[in-house]
Amino acid sequence: MSIQLKQALETLRKGQLIVYPTDTLYALGADAYNQDAIEAVFRLKRRPFSLPLPVAVGTIEQIKEIAVLTPLAKKIITYFLPGSLTIVVEKKSVLPDLLTGNKKTVAIRIPNDVIALELVKAFGPLTVTSANIHKEKTLYSVDEIQTIFSLGDVSYYIDDGPRSAQPSTIIDCTEDPPKILREGSISLDDIVSKV
Repeated sequence: MSIQLKQALETLRKGQLIVYPTDTLYALGADAYNQDAIEAVFRLKRRPFSLPLPVAVGTIEQIKEIAVLTPLAKKIITYFLPGSLTIVVEKKSVLPDLLTGNKKTVAIRIPNDVIALELVKAFGPLTVTSANIHKEKTLYSVDEIQTIFSLGDVSYYIDDGPRSAQPSTIIDCTEDPPKILREGSISLDDIVSKV
């Protein structure tokens, strides 16, 4: 395990925030079970508490710990994850309501990125919201992100060079057929053709 990864894990265990790379953008990471850390993410991004925070995990087993998977959701996961797809499924009560905006669902992804995967496999579920201010421009590098967040707000950055991908596609798997909530690099046609 790299020194960067060890330091990121140590930071998260203290309930502090990190910025880490994914296959699409840089994410603001906090322990998805830690109420104070989750609240800090909302405040830092100036994001309304009614808007749920998406979660990154490393395996389907980790998804099963926090969410209920329908046969449809399992099929979509098998074809598209890891990858730039976020699935909305029914959450389990282990996740704080604050994380999910008091909704009964949670948005989950398995990023197709070596660093992100190693991090979430070692730590567990992390917030995976983009590292920027809510509704302001998307930032693609750690240098840009450090201009808007102070060291007191984000305790550790994992810098893996610029990111340039589109945000992930978000699909609601609580309905059959599934419904696209945000189209990113994977289209509805791609998904429908596989399920």
